[in-house]
Amino acid sequence: MEITRQADYAVRSMVHLSELSVDGRVSTASISEAESIPLPFLTKVISRLATAGLVTTSRGMGGGVSLARPPEEVTLRQVVEAVDGPIILNHCLLRSGTCDREPNCAAHDVWGEIQDGLVRDLDSVSMKDLADRQAQKKDTNSGGQG
Repeated sequence: MEITRQADYAVRSMVHLSELSVDGRVSTASISEAESIPLPFLTKVISRLATAGLVTTSRGMGGGVSLARPPEEVTLRQVVEAVDGPIILNHCLLRSGTCDREPNCAAHDVWGEIQDGLVRDLDSVSMKDLADRQAQKKDTNSGGQG
């Protein structure tokens, strides 16, 4: 299983925004450059994040993108689902009764357990957690010089 490029870009963008000061606003061009995300693709990702209520956008002088909520209130799951939709490992987990084999299928139960664990793990990581880890990595890789 692999997350989409769109989800990867969304996470990178949200971590970037989470590293900014409170109420930090930055242009999409700045995010694009800092995170090596093609600007046309980033524009679509930011639009989806805005629709999900995770970021706010404004145009014009002093405009840009900012977090709609504090980074500790936004989970990795919310970001991934904002661009990719609900996390579903197999179509049979979408709705009960989707598959005729469900009552007798041992794999169905296992897929459900794995999906529940994945969702739980993604919900346990906030954008603040990721921003803190990012800062720690930057600090470690710069030899402690900030």
